[in-house]
Amino acid sequence: MLQVEDLYLVLDGKPIINGLNLHVKSGEIHGVLGENGTGKTSLAYVIMGVNNYKATSGRILFEGQDIGKMSVSERAQQGISLAWQEPARIEGLTVRDYLSLSSKNAGFKRIYECLEAVGMDPARYIARDIDSTLSGGERKRIELASIIAMQPKLAILDEPDSGIDIVSLPILLNGILELKNQGSSILMITHSEEMVEIADIVSVLCAGSILRTGPPAEMSEWFKENCQSCGHINEPDFYEGLKEAVEKGKTSA
Repeated sequence: MLQVEDLYLVLDGKPIINGLNLHVKSGEIHGVLGENGTGKTSLAYVIMGVNNYKATSGRILFEGQDIGKMSVSERAQQGISLAWQEPARIEGLTVRDYLSLSSKNAGFKRIYECLEAVGMDPARYIARDIDSTLSGGERKRIELASIIAMQPKLAILDEPDSGIDIVSLPILLNGILELKNQGSSILMITHSEEMVEIADIVSVLCAGSILRTGPPAEMSEWFKENCQSCGHINEPDFYEGLKEAVEKGKTSA
């Protein structure tokens, strides 16, 4: 469904995405696992076509069509949606109105279903105003409910667990699985090993490049051993070279 080929992004003279290749199949949850500052949010933005995040080179294909020159709204029309790491602060709307805007067919029953999918009691939330009385976690779940209401072909979730407490995390994961069950493909970008447990496949990101891709458990373990303890984030080539040299006895650890 989504093919990112040899993608580069340079901002203010600084390389952000570096020869990145990524494929997301139809109907799968593809996790992208990386530490903070390794290019995760930039990847989400460049796929969505956010202003100032236009690829310097490379291709982004969606259902076989090159979307690299399309605007955000044009990509949305193709069926791509992005749930931001910082949920939109839309003041003056009720939860019902906000979810109604997300889908032309979001009737009362559908809105109830979307709220229930993210563990929010419709009777309690449907008439609530989206304002400062909502916690960050509540806003994140409302944002996910809006993505479920959209029924996108591809949902890009940028740090979906940001602001979510540990008690609410299983509810959030169930909401993401509901999004998959209704037919959406999901690119889930996160630094959390717990989040990628529900993924079908996981890619590890550092320095704007995919280091490796494989099963969730295997990639989480590799991430834990090689990334979480890494003292030189965004220097994966140096790290791999040093590691190889140590293993061959050419230098000391």
